[in-house]
Amino acid sequence: MQESERILRVLDPDLPDQPFPPATSALHDPDGLLAIDGCLSPTRILNAYRHGIFPWYSEGEPILWWSPDPRLILFPDDLIISRSLAKTLRRKKFTVTLNQAFPEVIKACGNLRKNQEGTWITDEMRLAYIKLHQLGVAHSIETWIDKELVGGLYGLTIGQVFFGESMFHKKTDASKVAFVHLVELLKKLNFKLIDCQVRTDHLISLGAKEISREHFLALLDQYCESSPDKTLENTDSQLSNFSDK
Repeated sequence: MQESERILRVLDPDLPDQPFPPATSALHDPDGLLAIDGCLSPTRILNAYRHGIFPWYSEGEPILWWSPDPRLILFPDDLIISRSLAKTLRRKKFTVTLNQAFPEVIKACGNLRKNQEGTWITDEMRLAYIKLHQLGVAHSIETWIDKELVGGLYGLTIGQVFFGESMFHKKTDASKVAFVHLVELLKKLNFKLIDCQVRTDHLISLGAKEISREHFLALLDQYCESSPDKTLENTDSQLSNFSDK
């Protein structure tokens, strides 16, 4: 399909079950923009992720839905831990938990983005993902020093796929430590894929790589329909340092 033939679909906010257009019909410029408007209901969001689509927009804009090509992903076995990060993990400077401060983590991620150019997490997005957390679909990993939240990340799960959304840190390596513990936990639970959405040097350094959208969609068809050995909502909230083992 030529770029001139690609037309953005306007989604009906009152029809959360309305299907998305095929991800392959997304624009090339801006890369991956597929549809606008709609709603952020759990039904709409889960349908989007299942088909390789995610919402990403700025305050004051309509909801924008994206499916970029290429896609940044991480296979859990490909995790790279640098020497300096391994040293941080051995020091056990951070306490790491699961699903103990989801609203605080997503708020901290949004506050960080408001100080940067471009997209940030709007109040509408924050409330939508808190609802998904309450439904047992969205999850957070937190890093603490004493009782202070100093880093973390959040995302959601479908089948054997973890769809990463955002991370933040207030102390050096706090978000990387959260990510390492997430990956090690997902490996234990037999998750197969982590969606990292778009390229960042931070995630590339941890072992993420770009694949074609076609390949990504095929992986979703394979892994979203399979169940992990155990779900994150039924996992112990206190994460031990994997390097203890």
